[in-house]
Amino acid sequence: MKIALFGTSADPPTAAHQAILEWLAQDYDQVAVWASDNPFKAHQSPLPDRLAMLTLLVQSLGYGHIQVWPELSDRRSLLSLQRAQSLWGPQQDYSLVIGSDLIQQIHQWYQAPQLLTAVTLVIFPRPGYPIKAADLAALTQRGARYCLVPAQAPAVSSSRYRQTQDQTLIPEPVKDYIQRHHLYLPWAVATPEQRP
Repeated sequence: MKIALFGTSADPPTAAHQAILEWLAQDYDQVAVWASDNPFKAHQSPLPDRLAMLTLLVQSLGYGHIQVWPELSDRRSLLSLQRAQSLWGPQQDYSLVIGSDLIQQIHQWYQAPQLLTAVTLVIFPRPGYPIKAADLAALTQRGARYCLVPAQAPAVSSSRYRQTQDQTLIPEPVKDYIQRHHLYLPWAVATPEQRP
């Protein structure tokens, strides 16, 4: 069974997340999605809110084989992979979905050599992060297998939404959740207890 593992900060989920999920739906038997804290980023919304928004997005797509698995959430992708292997077995064909912005950073991840040899990297091009032959060669040298996605996700990002509040960057279910829970406003940077 081909299983795609897609952990994301989802702060918030955007039209790019939606496009990635729709692409994965066509090529994988199971797409396991989760929200997680990225040790290389500062997050604006608490993890439970990001998980709720991601769940609403996945539900709106209507694919039975795309599911949110909160139990896979971890700051370390290797631990997420090991949890997936305990759910579906180590013999499955696991792919880890990343954006091209992470190609250079992945070498710094927790136990990167073990992770890189245990999965196939599915690399989505991101605007502003060209995929360089030298970076791909470095992955290959470390024993990594990779697949370059021929399509590019929309030129939107969670950080761009947080900076501009452009409502066209996020799917409707996410937009509704943000409005109901008063997220991403200047005073909403603090804890949920401090929200009105």
